This record gives sequence, structure tokens and C-alpha cells, in this order.
Amino acid sequence: MKGGKSKGKADNKLGVKKNAPQTKKEKNAAKDPNKPKRPASAFFVFMEDFRKQYKEKHPGNKSVAAVGKAGGDKWKHLTDAEKAPYIAKAEKRKAEYEKNMDAYNRKQAGEAEEEEESDKSKSEVDEEDGSDEEEEDDD
Repeated sequence: MKGGKSKGKADNKLGVKKNAPQTKKEKNAAKDPNKPKRPASAFFVFMEDFRKQYKEKHPGNKSVAAVGKAGGDKWKHLTDAEKAPYIAKAEKRKAEYEKNMDAYNRKQAGEAEEEEESDKSKSEVDEEDGSDEEEEDDD
């Protein structure tokens, strides 16, 4: 008997949402493969070197989590002077990324303008064709 009252509410809950969020596949499909990838932070630049060193010292270790945990602990204990080369590399990569993004954005803007121009020229051509037909009908 308890379930009898909630049937009306259940129908509302089963309805399909109109503005449902995109699935992961749909989001990934929307990404442009030509867009430059974001640069690694100073920590990830450090981890590139640390992974190599760690694997040399611990060749039998297959755990990714153990490498990450050891790297994080070491990064926390590094002084600012020891972090400086990694920060410099990260800033260099960031500058290169920004340059690539500017070029990418200019290219995207250029393509968008070309599409607008081509759409505009098509509509102008259509208008001209329509006006010619009207003139022919008048004769």
C-alpha cells in the first residue's frame, strides 16, 4: 500500500532529461585534435626525471602508485633552489605553448572568417539569382 502513493512521482523520475549532460565519449569527440596540448607543470617535469631514477634504483617495482607517492614526497622536501630548474623548464614549455595557442587561435579565426565569407557570398549569389528571375517574369 505504501507504493501506491508514489507511483505518480516515479513517472516523473523516469522521464528523460532534455538537457542531460554529455557523456565522456561525446565530450572527447568534440575536442579538436590539432589543438596544442597544455604544458606540464614544474612537478610533472620533475616526475619525468624522477621516474627514470626511481626505476633504475627499483627495477622490480611495477606499482605506478608507489612511484607517484615517492615522487610527491621527494618534491615536498625539495628546496626552492632545487626546484628552480624544473620551474624554469615548465615556464619555457608554457611560453612555447602560448605561442602555439596564439597560432592555433589565429588559424581558427581565419577559418571562421572564411566560412562566414563563403556563406555570405552564397546568399548574395542566391539573391542575385532571385532578382534575375523576377526581371525575366516582368518581360
